[in-house]
Amino acid sequence: MREENEMYLSIVIPAYNEEKRIGCTLEKIIGYLKTKDYECEIIVVVDGSTDSTREIIRKFEGMDSRLSVIENKIGKGKGYSVRRGMLETSGKFALFSDADLSTPIEEIEKLIYWLEKDCDIAIGSRDLPDSQVEIHQTFLREGMGRIFNKIMNLIVFTGFKDTQCGFKCFKRHVVNEVFSKQRINGFAFDVEIIQIALQHGFKIKEVPVKWLNSPYSKVSIMKDPILMLYDLFRIKFNDFTKRYN
Repeated sequence: MREENEMYLSIVIPAYNEEKRIGCTLEKIIGYLKTKDYECEIIVVVDGSTDSTREIIRKFEGMDSRLSVIENKIGKGKGYSVRRGMLETSGKFALFSDADLSTPIEEIEKLIYWLEKDCDIAIGSRDLPDSQVEIHQTFLREGMGRIFNKIMNLIVFTGFKDTQCGFKCFKRHVVNEVFSKQRINGFAFDVEIIQIALQHGFKIKEVPVKWLNSPYSKVSIMKDPILMLYDLFRIKFNDFTKRYN
């Protein structure tokens, strides 16, 4: 049972130049949380944005005390921003979600279901038989995603269909253990945190979720796959040299 005034859920959102999407995302999350009777917090990490992202978030911050903002003065990367936000959370469960909310916030209930059982981490997946991909990425991006997953499983670990879905939830005791050891600041950080969790014996459940692609992806199809491949070898090296211990 939840204790009265216990912080039950923390939601972390990394945001870089998200003026076109962050307002709608915050409206949906706040509207959803108003239907719940538990204590919660929303932490948005603004990663050196040069548009009006921070101004939009500040308006919401003034309207809802559950919302707080952390700012990186210069862009540090999605991995850095997620780590910084997650280490500031206090909820029994801590979720990080992409700023475009491609996985609707209601899907958190599927992840919490497994965390309330015996799992330590629940990760959303677009590639399980029961996943509902209602709006697909372009053929090129989906193909690159499949290739990355195959390479990742060859270099780092096996057993997961989709490591890159930006919708992952952690039990409180797992957050500090995993994110304090995270080193990757770029998009491959998802692989790293899963690797760290596996090394520490945490139980991970891959959960089919609903997913709707947003057309404003921040992933460069030219530059980022090369950086992610490089980071896979960094993760393998860090694991081999026991740097995650």
